Parts: sequence; C-alpha cells; structure tokens
Amino acid sequence: MAETIEVLVDGGKATAGPPLGPALGPMGMNIMEIVKAINDKTRSFEGMKVPVKLVIDSKTKAYTISVGTPPTSALILKEIGAEKGSGEAGKTRIGNLSMAQVVRIAGMKVDAMQGKDLKSRALEVVGTCVSMGVTVEGKGPKDVTAEMRAGKYDKALAKA
Repeated sequence: MAETIEVLVDGGKATAGPPLGPALGPMGMNIMEIVKAINDKTRSFEGMKVPVKLVIDSKTKAYTISVGTPPTSALILKEIGAEKGSGEAGKTRIGNLSMAQVVRIAGMKVDAMQGKDLKSRALEVVGTCVSMGVTVEGKGPKDVTAEMRAGKYDKALAKA
C-alpha cells in the first residue's frame, strides 16, 4: 500500500533533517536520493516555501514526487522583493505590483486557485494584496478590485 507524505520545504534546499528524514527513515528509503530529486524539482522556487507531496510504495521502494506552487503570498513577496507582509496592512505599504505581475502570479497558480478564468484568479491575487499591505498599480487593492470588476483591466487580462 502506498504511503503519502506532504511537506513544506524551502525551494531547492530540502535536507535530510526534519520533516523529511524522520518520515522517510522508517520506510527504508534512500533519503539523500529523494532529497536530491526534491531539490532538483523545486530549484526554480528558491527562497520560497514549496508544498511537496511524496507517494511511496513501501514494498517496491518506488516513489513519485509532485511539487505544488508556493502560497500566493510568497509569490507576491518574491515579485516585490520583500521579506514579509507589512503587519499593518491598512497603514503600512510594503510594495507595489503591476497588473502584469498580478497576471504572472495568477498564471503560476492556475491549478491551485478556485477561479475558473484569468480575471477571477487575478482578483484572488489582488485580494491577497489587501491583507499584505501591497498596492496594485499604485492604488489600494480594494480600489483595483472594483476597477477590475468594472472592466478597466479587461484588455490587460485578455493579452495574457
């Protein structure tokens, strides 16, 4: 029977220590081989936490690794070059996203978001900006959400 392990690792920097080592050790798996494979698959997300799902067949020692995308907030922080959200979202602004960056993040999260189309996913990204203290196109995210719903950014969203 297959065992499933879901962990959050640093992109390209997984180690044999917790949480992977203690989970894989009792199964008799080659921990370093799996860590190397995870690091190869997550290298493009360096500097971010990445969800990784391991499915291991304990009899045959075969395994598959599937890598999710980092949380939307982590992608936003990477785009604006910040370490963390403002902590005072209503008062302190930590950065600004362009609509092109919003579209890029929405594209990365296509499999993980609820929105059925690009506009819906872009609205989710802008919504995340509200709680992080990030402006969009130099304006408050709530104002941009209203403009998006009114169709102001439809041309930018159609190009993507």
